Amino acid sequence: MTMATMDRRGFLRAGTCAALAFGAPRILFAQAATERRFVFILQRGAADGLDIVVPYADPAYAQLRGAIAVDASAAAKLDGTFALHPSLAELAKLYAAKEALFVHAVASPYRDRSHFDGQNVLETGGESAYQLKDGWMNRLVGLLPRHKGDAIALAPTIPMALRGAAQVESYAPSALPEARDELLRQVERLYASDAQLHALWSAALDARGMGGESATGRRQQDPAALGRMAARFLSQPQGPRIAMIETQGWDTHSAQRARLAAQLRGLDATIAAMRDGLGAAWRDTVVLVATEFGRTAAANGTGGTDHGTASAALLAGGALQGGRVIADWPGLQRAALHEGRDLKPTTGLDALIASVAAECFALDRERVARTLFPQGRLSQAMPRLLRA
Repeated sequence: MTMATMDRRGFLRAGTCAALAFGAPRILFAQAATERRFVFILQRGAADGLDIVVPYADPAYAQLRGAIAVDASAAAKLDGTFALHPSLAELAKLYAAKEALFVHAVASPYRDRSHFDGQNVLETGGESAYQLKDGWMNRLVGLLPRHKGDAIALAPTIPMALRGAAQVESYAPSALPEARDELLRQVERLYASDAQLHALWSAALDARGMGGESATGRRQQDPAALGRMAARFLSQPQGPRIAMIETQGWDTHSAQRARLAAQLRGLDATIAAMRDGLGAAWRDTVVLVATEFGRTAAANGTGGTDHGTASAALLAGGALQGGRVIADWPGLQRAALHEGRDLKPTTGLDALIASVAAECFALDRERVARTLFPQGRLSQAMPRLLRA
């Protein structure tokens, strides 16, 4: 094989994947020989856990937040200490059905409040930014039995959490008009004599069909549509069993009340649509929602909050032992705050991720912890999170 042939194949491969991956949603999928589904939703921008899972019984909350504090009378009471933001109406229903739970005062090991570095630590599983070169989700895929390929990314690019040795293909619906059937047949014939390119083309068309491309080749990327698309992939008998969804816009330095409410309505719609689309498979599904770090305990002067430390993680799914809030609550009095400004972390996000992943796929927790977070800092025990 000549170098020219190699270049041509590389170009065609890149062109094919780019043509099919040019689009909006950022969802990553992997397959495993199991009926359990694991979905990780990343809130990029540092989501404010104090306004998502509201510590209404802590008197310092209202004092610190002032005008932007969530009105506890409008929020769904979870227990005698915490309430759920009113924009999360569907998650409140899941909590009542014991299909959601929340973990508060949770954080990764990162403490320096930079979005890029914090996201890198969260996605790679390192102790510091750029210490590791692959993602914890990719390493999780490597622990699972291989089942018709390793992973697929419904995204123009693959986020750090799923980069690594395990194979990751990509898919995203195009915003361009749908290609004519005759063009698709011509491309099929062009690739027919090349085993490598023909396999790539066939896989791309399979993913396109799974994604449910419309007759116009366009897809409205609202949050509910995102959840339905994830459900279409995850509900396929030979489809993926691991997924990642990226959400943006959680950096609420100003006008937080309105902006956070809109963000949470979108998250709520995504999870509800995924639940409805999965049908019976929802019973075998776990959704973990987390962010790179939280926000300051006190409001700033522009109706928002600044970069902080601990936040809240959300879990949803029919596989959960839900209906509870897990929190070693440190309190919001000034002496209890991290560096006098932030909610103090009392639960490691790494420990939570390792426990959820191990329970979901019936793997040894210590092995999962060592693989996903190789620095070995996971001595913290977690209560059982999923049904046996």
